[in-house]
Amino acid sequence: VQLQAFGGGLVQPGGSLGLSCVASGNIISANRMGWYRQGPGLQRELVATATSTGDVDYDDSVKGRFTISRDIAKNTVHLQMNSLKLEDTAVYYCNAHQMYYCSGDRCYEDTVRYANDMWGQGTLVTVSS
Repeated sequence: VQLQAFGGGLVQPGGSLGLSCVASGNIISANRMGWYRQGPGLQRELVATATSTGDVDYDDSVKGRFTISRDIAKNTVHLQMNSLKLEDTAVYYCNAHQMYYCSGDRCYEDTVRYANDMWGQGTLVTVSS
């Protein structure tokens, strides 16, 4: 099982960018999927998350500008970022929280695995004029 992030890049202030994350493998469920980011010299922080029941949460700094969407059937999560600011520059990480999956191609009782947090590789978003 792995999380793979797509998107990112260079964008001017006020511009838009979309990030996508695909969780691949024999996944049973993930309670929550979302995005975190780590700016230069800063700690990793929550950006936005979406639960399997449709609840979403945003950091105050991105409310009204970013929109998270999740396709549970496809194990994907997308982050649409609008009105980007210089301070949005960061490496963005995809996260799956409380994930159940099966090791191998088939699921048996003794092949079910649990991961409290699984992370994808980071993707760099640079907001600059």
